[in-house]
Amino acid sequence: MALTSLKHSHSLKLGHMSRRSLLLGGAAAGMSAALLPRTSDAADVVGAASEEIRPFKVEVPEAALADLRRRLAETRWPDGETVMNRSQGVQPDRLKELVRYWQSSHDWRNAESRLNSLPQFLTNIDGLDIHFIHVRSRHQNALPLIMTHGWPGSVFELLDVIGPLTDPTAHGGTADDAFHLVIPSIPGFGFSGKPPATGWNPQRIAAAWDVLMKRLDYNSYVAQGGDWGAIISDALGRQAPDGLLAIHVNRIERATTLPSGAAQALKNGGLAPDSLSADERIVFDEARDFLNNGFGYAAIMSTRPETIGYGIADSPVGLAAWLYDKIADWVFTPGDPEQALGKDAILDNITLYWLTNTGPSSGRIYWENAMSGAKLTAVKVPVAVTIFPGEVYKPPKHWLSKAYPKLIYYNRVSKGGHFAAWEEPELFSQEIRAGFKSVRL
Repeated sequence: MALTSLKHSHSLKLGHMSRRSLLLGGAAAGMSAALLPRTSDAADVVGAASEEIRPFKVEVPEAALADLRRRLAETRWPDGETVMNRSQGVQPDRLKELVRYWQSSHDWRNAESRLNSLPQFLTNIDGLDIHFIHVRSRHQNALPLIMTHGWPGSVFELLDVIGPLTDPTAHGGTADDAFHLVIPSIPGFGFSGKPPATGWNPQRIAAAWDVLMKRLDYNSYVAQGGDWGAIISDALGRQAPDGLLAIHVNRIERATTLPSGAAQALKNGGLAPDSLSADERIVFDEARDFLNNGFGYAAIMSTRPETIGYGIADSPVGLAAWLYDKIADWVFTPGDPEQALGKDAILDNITLYWLTNTGPSSGRIYWENAMSGAKLTAVKVPVAVTIFPGEVYKPPKHWLSKAYPKLIYYNRVSKGGHFAAWEEPELFSQEIRAGFKSVRL
């Protein structure tokens, strides 16, 4: 439905909502229970059972920010590393500077204002409140697009592409390039609800996204994602619900695209098969290096998300190190995410995880995916792919035919990393326009 048609929705505000909605919709975690408002349980039932689309506004209590600054000031730091590189993880000097800035200079209210300048909503799908941003283009023939973030990111990853995608004439495009944009928070992330039971794997999230788009009266649409957003978009493409026209991804699943001999060699920790070309061996070696040296975070969250959760729920510096480590690994400027993104953008994202206490709950998607046993069959709808040079896995086009038999677009660009929309919003937006161009014809 159009934004102007939401006449009977009710507003939800942090600090002014029911206790249950505060906890599920994005409360300021880290506060003591005494800081949470106490209201009638009758209000809880409305939000949980309703399929309404309810306007949402972020209003973090000042007490939560004061608590964060106190915790930062009282950090107990570990000993320094015994190497002169990043091989043991985040280096103390770098993290201490980020934390110093976080405590003294970062302004969450700026981030909060940026979110509140956009139309935000909650709606209940399958018993869980889903937070999403919904920006309709002024152009009449705009194509509806649902775009999904990943981990360790959030909707903050995607904010800079809203203008170029919804208002392309102001960003070097034409009216024919316009999208109506829906940006949900994955369950357990940000201001979406935290699943109280198991089962919210990528397949279930993908099905929920189709419900969301149909609830918004978008009977035909396209989907896009990187990281978990790509996995969810792939799942949506396998389900191929009526109205899904195509997907675009900027992260590719190794298991479905590596040649069979290379896949077996990678599984066994062996060398690249002789059948691979020199360029293909580079792709293989990068994938093997990632699995051997950069995959520990996923192994932990796939098997023990609750164990790591205690530390990152209790310590903002522990949370910052956990998230910063992978941001630093995956940007186009490895080891220097400040160069790619800037301190404030990195801290906006980390602070969102802290205030909502979604460090632990966001990690459970790894466990859910590992437990789902989903068979990775071919995607049934047309697929567009962009390969960014800083991405972890960069398969050549001819490796994608089995996973994406309806490949309609493939392009390799010259800059940008794993967080493509965050790092290179203009280039990313150009790729989305190009990738879905044939769908509009």
